[in-house]
Amino acid sequence: MSLSRREFLKSSAAASAAAAIGMSVPAELEANAKAAETSWRWDKAACRFCGTGCGIMLATTGDGKDRKIVAVKGDPAAPVNRGLNCIKGYFNAKIMYGADRLTQPLLRMNDKGEFDKHGKFAPVSWERAYDEMEKNIRKALKESGPEGVAVFASGQYTIMEGYAAQKMMKGGFRSNAIDPNARHCMASAVVGFYQTFGIDEPSGCYDDIELTDTIVTWGSNMAEMHPILWSRVTDRKLSDPDNVKVVNIQTYTHRTCDLGDFNIIFRPNTDLALWNYLAREIVYNHPEAIDWDFIKKNIIFAAGPVNIGYGFRRAGEKSLLPVREDGSAGKYDAKEMQTYNKEMQKVVSDLEGPALEPYGYKAGDVMHNTPGTLKHWEISFEEYKKSLAPYTLDYTAKLCKGDPDESLDSFKKKLQDLAALYVEDGRKVVSFWTMGMNQHTRGTWDNTLSYNVHFMLNKQARPGSGAFSLTGQPSACGTAREVGTFCHRLPADMMVKNPKHRAITEKGWHIPAGTLNPVGNQHIMKIHRDIEDGVVKFAWVNVCNAYQDSANAKHWVKAAREMDNFIVTSDGYPGISAMVSDLILPSAMIYEKWGAYGNAERRSQHWRQQVLPVGNAMSDTWQWVELSKRFTVDDLWGPYTLRNGKKLADVRDAAVKMGYNRNTTMYEILYANERAKKNYPLALDQFPQKGYDNSECIGDERNVVGTDGKVFKGYGFMIHQYLWEEYASFGRGHGHDLADFVTYHKVRGLKWPVVNGKETAWRFNVNFDPYALKHATENGRGSEFAFYGPLAKALPHGNLKGVQDKKKKPLTDKAKIFARPYMDPPEMPDEEYDLWLCTGRVLEHWHSGTMTMRVPELYRAVPEALVYMNPAAAKERGLKDGGLCWVESRRGRVRARVETRGRNRPPKPLVFVPWFDERVFINKVTLDQTCPMSKQTDYKKCAVKIYKA
Repeated sequence: MSLSRREFLKSSAAASAAAAIGMSVPAELEANAKAAETSWRWDKAACRFCGTGCGIMLATTGDGKDRKIVAVKGDPAAPVNRGLNCIKGYFNAKIMYGADRLTQPLLRMNDKGEFDKHGKFAPVSWERAYDEMEKNIRKALKESGPEGVAVFASGQYTIMEGYAAQKMMKGGFRSNAIDPNARHCMASAVVGFYQTFGIDEPSGCYDDIELTDTIVTWGSNMAEMHPILWSRVTDRKLSDPDNVKVVNIQTYTHRTCDLGDFNIIFRPNTDLALWNYLAREIVYNHPEAIDWDFIKKNIIFAAGPVNIGYGFRRAGEKSLLPVREDGSAGKYDAKEMQTYNKEMQKVVSDLEGPALEPYGYKAGDVMHNTPGTLKHWEISFEEYKKSLAPYTLDYTAKLCKGDPDESLDSFKKKLQDLAALYVEDGRKVVSFWTMGMNQHTRGTWDNTLSYNVHFMLNKQARPGSGAFSLTGQPSACGTAREVGTFCHRLPADMMVKNPKHRAITEKGWHIPAGTLNPVGNQHIMKIHRDIEDGVVKFAWVNVCNAYQDSANAKHWVKAAREMDNFIVTSDGYPGISAMVSDLILPSAMIYEKWGAYGNAERRSQHWRQQVLPVGNAMSDTWQWVELSKRFTVDDLWGPYTLRNGKKLADVRDAAVKMGYNRNTTMYEILYANERAKKNYPLALDQFPQKGYDNSECIGDERNVVGTDGKVFKGYGFMIHQYLWEEYASFGRGHGHDLADFVTYHKVRGLKWPVVNGKETAWRFNVNFDPYALKHATENGRGSEFAFYGPLAKALPHGNLKGVQDKKKKPLTDKAKIFARPYMDPPEMPDEEYDLWLCTGRVLEHWHSGTMTMRVPELYRAVPEALVYMNPAAAKERGLKDGGLCWVESRRGRVRARVETRGRNRPPKPLVFVPWFDERVFINKVTLDQTCPMSKQTDYKKCAVKIYKA
């Protein structure tokens, strides 16, 4: 029997699927399958999607340009997923082969072939594309200085891409206007880590799931957002159903709730009160549960200001001028200003009045807000106890109950049962959260409150117990946080504002002292606002969809199209950001390049390039390195004056003294320097390079004509290894140790710190963490723990209302319990906009849907975003299941289909709309409120009205 190649592949897939579920396989089919697979090459990689960090196996066949990925399966050797994949994971290959994949640069041009911001997209060469980029970057630097060049970066960058981008932005352009979309997904978790521990990233790991007795989810639909982890939770529950308890604390009922022993549906934003209720139960009603020995050795109590606003624009900013009599201001209409004015002052509501009384406010008071601050001070336990007094069972239940159809007695019983699980002696508890706590106007507060409960019970940083933030993106930890691609960060927890950290980085990058910019405040929302204000003249969107994923999107789309600027998007597909841009660059996708990701449990994973990119697409690393060739010492390292009056020194003479000259390019300094070429040569006959493509280092058979008009032949050294090793050097010996490049290609990832070849499962615990053991031994405190993070470890002293003694006291190796009150969000349902809107994701689609909507199977499964409503709420508005409606806020409206019987089951006051569908552009409706401390956007709460379309 003769079979075509396609039939061979089908036979193989069918045989594999049958074998996986234990079916007997016909001999002929099995023989065909084996024949088809003889040419397959299997290799490990990391999944492209969420921050879980699943390992996968990829099979490729063919050679050169004809090599294709023909099969994907879960990696049985990967400790995260143990051979399982979620539905998206199985389509890791298909996301790369959509019909409208971008294959060449596209520039807006007029009929004469000239760039025209209002022209149509037409193909251009890489050289022409980079000519336009160079010209507009030079214009931006001339008009606005370093603050005029910005990058919308990503938690989906590979580690090497993010590090390459950061080097050129901060070391080359001297601009800190680079911020990842991870700002939207885990910035509050980061600031919570910094404030609590003095260092970023979680203390526990996924092994806690198998070791715990209790899983509590807070604003986390793990069943759909982290399905592999949820499979492990489910397995743990079913392994001991009587003892293991699962509780879900959410604003609406969803698939995660199906496993719960009980579920708590709360009013949006009141999770702050729930955490404080639990702490009050411990302090007032179960003081015997407090581990005072642990507290005295390891913990101090702290507080900070409460009048910090909501992260909006401030009065007097350019786009809020002039203020008009009708209530509108600048580019914002009167209805929008009803919400934005609360940034300056607000009236304390009856709901939040009791919670704010210990801080000196009562209901009806006018609170004058100042911009959010990270400042805090030490308080006594008695002051902390005062902060908890309002959160009685009666107050908390009345404030928090989110389902009007649930009785108050039922809700109270659940709160009591929840407290009993946390307090129970010997019961291990893991608290998981995702965007529900992070995308929050008080997200930093919410994160710190979680540790309070665990600390008092000594149930943190122990196997099976701890509060754990589940990061959303595949490398939001590894690239955004650890590499430091945030506007305010540098590698390995260093900060741009810290002169010692800048000096360490400048030395590591071999650039002159004083090169780095000390002002790092251009976070994602500020970049958008700076574009709207005409400050940012050049912006580059990398590995994200900045114009679909930002709240109140109509403002930013309008500014991108109408202001005097030049917007570039690098992507695999033409999403909303690409369509908004002036230039589109085709990016290589995940398995078309070498890379590494860091997941939510501190696990770093590497993979090799499996296939060549399509068309003329090239990796984002290549795109950054190529840009560096066009700018010299003389171009970028002269003097600048920033908006705040700070001056960046002229470091060109210092560069000459270091051995550079005025015409030395950033390429020669930051990438193709002697360190890189000498220490990381190509080794094409050795592991891990042998037998694998490497488009950046040696070029490839496509013979892509590069940015200089010549066929690109490669850099001639192992740039991926160089970028990894230089980045890793910043953390080694400082509690952030990473293994070497080659080791990661032999293993299924390692959880940092990696010390003497061994990963660390539980940080801060002397039994598992060598750094904790070292600190505990040196400081002689006789503790089982050492919270050794260095940030904010000396504080003044005060009470809930402010600082009383300015003298700072050191807090060596101690963590913090914070007093943080409940507060309302700035926009809540009222008579006109009578419903809460919550946005998020669904299992089948990833973020803006740019990739997954190109996969036929995933598109067919969920072809459009729906408005999930309570049936009674829909009936009250004359809406039927499957009918069309308008979802309208003070900022915009979208039309979508009503769903009253779906997987998401909201209470009457709330609707849920996922954001993956660019045709249902829900971020035109959402509010750009943020946590003022972390600058993370709150997509979970704004007020809308819904009516028939």
